[in-house]
Amino acid sequence: MTEKEMMQRNIEEFSRLQDYMLEDGKEAKAYNTMLKRYLDLKAILQASGISLTDIDRVKE
Repeated sequence: MTEKEMMQRNIEEFSRLQDYMLEDGKEAKAYNTMLKRYLDLKAILQASGISLTDIDRVKE
């Protein structure tokens, strides 16, 4: 897998995860697990130089 493909995959997962978090809300049983993955992906994307300004909808 190329670096570009890996970044695309991470961005897609980040977006999908945010959809789940926003749809289910903080009361969801799995919210803390989703939050941990969200923070991991956010750190990976930021370290890769991806601007999260337009794609971060949760902002935690």
